[in-house]
Amino acid sequence: MRKTGFHNHGWRIMEHNLALQGLRLMVVEDEPMAALEIQDMLGAFGCQIVGVASNLHKGLAIACNEGLALDGAVLDINLGGEQVYPVAERLKARGVPFIFSTGYGRAGQAPSFAHIPTLNKPYGPEDLEEMLVQVFVSSLKRRGFSVR
Repeated sequence: MRKTGFHNHGWRIMEHNLALQGLRLMVVEDEPMAALEIQDMLGAFGCQIVGVASNLHKGLAIACNEGLALDGAVLDINLGGEQVYPVAERLKARGVPFIFSTGYGRAGQAPSFAHIPTLNKPYGPEDLEEMLVQVFVSSLKRRGFSVR
């Protein structure tokens, strides 16, 4: 099922997948405007943002919070010169799926994470939506959750 979207920040979401409604996601992004745009896109898809971090320390604090229910994460690889991989390792240990976003392409990605779906910046809502559906919805179904 899909529904009509709206204009926001210069991009237009024509439709979005209702299966994304209610996904609890964290965002790790060091560029404030990019972080806001990602949050806006996720909100437009019906996702719930349960944590936002602008650096590795804050990202780890969110990822290590076992009491925080997470369905997935969008992780910027380069956080002001630090790599987000410790956050990714923690999420992996918790069984929480995630995607990377980067302005540097796959060339700078650690070989141990080469299999992780990656969005190249800049990306639009259609690209993000497609990857969310591919990664997070299928993960939820595999874990036995009912997804619309």
